[in-house]
Amino acid sequence: MRINSSHILLENIRFFANHGVAAQETTIGNEFTINLRLKVDIAQAAETDEIEDTVSYAEVHRILKEEMDIPSRLLEHVCKRIAEKLFNEFPAISDIEIKLSKRNPPMGADIDSASVEIQCTR
Repeated sequence: MRINSSHILLENIRFFANHGVAAQETTIGNEFTINLRLKVDIAQAAETDEIEDTVSYAEVHRILKEEMDIPSRLLEHVCKRIAEKLFNEFPAISDIEIKLSKRNPPMGADIDSASVEIQCTR
């Protein structure tokens, strides 16, 4: 058997953070959700059953938390920082898709969330 394509996905990861343009957003904070899709060749890990042969999603989560803890005005900026850090830390990642959502953004609308989604290639 040959694995043609493989991804590691982390879905609906919730954070409380202080990202936003308005002063209240950086003071009070808000809830955010991240969905992440990492293109990684997992063939070796599928054979060996060893964490060293793949990308640890626990370590990925650690990076997400570190970056979410740094206040930023724009979600676009946070996504870029996350992608750069993941590429730097994990050479096995060839593509990254990130969707970062701010829940109930303060914009006077009846809206569940506002999101930014990026797709990056090494």
